[in-house]
Amino acid sequence: MSDFDTLVNEIKVCHQCALSSKRTNAVPGEGALTADIMFIGEAPGFREDQLARPFVGPAGKFLDELLSGIGLRRDDVYITNMVKCRPPNNRDPLPEEMASCKTYLERQIKMIGPSVIVLLGRHSFARFFPGESIGKARGRPRLLNGLKLFPMYHPAAALHNPALRPVISQDFKRLKDLIADPGPNPATFVEPEQLSLL
Repeated sequence: MSDFDTLVNEIKVCHQCALSSKRTNAVPGEGALTADIMFIGEAPGFREDQLARPFVGPAGKFLDELLSGIGLRRDDVYITNMVKCRPPNNRDPLPEEMASCKTYLERQIKMIGPSVIVLLGRHSFARFFPGESIGKARGRPRLLNGLKLFPMYHPAAALHNPALRPVISQDFKRLKDLIADPGPNPATFVEPEQLSLL
């Protein structure tokens, strides 16, 4: 069994927080283990909890459209969430719930080693850049601990506000350029001391 399979099995049987008592399935994530792009959302929803797969509801359909628009499929990227079990009634994940899953996410990032990490929505963004607004930060890549982070609105935001669809689509088209561009030398950046990606 590979190290990644071991991690997935740990997530599936995890009982580190109260969310485990209500879940149908934990949702570790899915996709290519050598992906250049890793997407990090907020938490599983109802359908994700039922199927043990990330982004399979309406927001997932929009994500599939966005991927197709830049010539990619779900199998080409890796998709996961900050929290691996569904919060009741799809409420926002609590700080202690995100803390319980923190190590899992860090291990996934380290094992996959993506070129770009896409932070989908305010909760994912706030994990790395607390106190900042996703609305002001979206669409502009950041560098943290030598990795490119790309904040975007969550695809679900477009379901509630259709005016965001073209905004999200426009941001999405920059992903391939980010992978191709080696970018500035990380040594020239002053990274926030209080934050840790890994």
